[in-house]
Amino acid sequence: MAKVLEGLYYSESHEYVRVEGDFGFIGITDYAQNALGNVVYVDMPEVDDEVSAGEEFGAVESVKAASDLMSPITGVVVEVNEALEDQPELVNQDAYENWIIKVKISDKSELDDLMDAKAYATFCEK
Repeated sequence: MAKVLEGLYYSESHEYVRVEGDFGFIGITDYAQNALGNVVYVDMPEVDDEVSAGEEFGAVESVKAASDLMSPITGVVVEVNEALEDQPELVNQDAYENWIIKVKISDKSELDDLMDAKAYATFCEK
């Protein structure tokens, strides 16, 4: 069973958002990293890029497949996780600790469209 953390918001495309104040840390879920297998590359946007809810902002490549990253929320990228440039496998070690981008959230009401931990766990079981 994939690890699902309480207090995060989850999308149907298996990204999560951890909200801290006006900022959201976006990454892929444990379920997603399990499905992908060994991650070999993470394609990330640049700082100051805008991301939009439901739109692609990058990709994760593994030895098995490449998967587009879809932003669960709208905002402006304020930081990218530079550690992933040299060590993309960190996503496999702990998907929730190793977020991909940090954004300043434009519209917190978009979080209402995402799943909580219980709903996401049920979604993954289907």
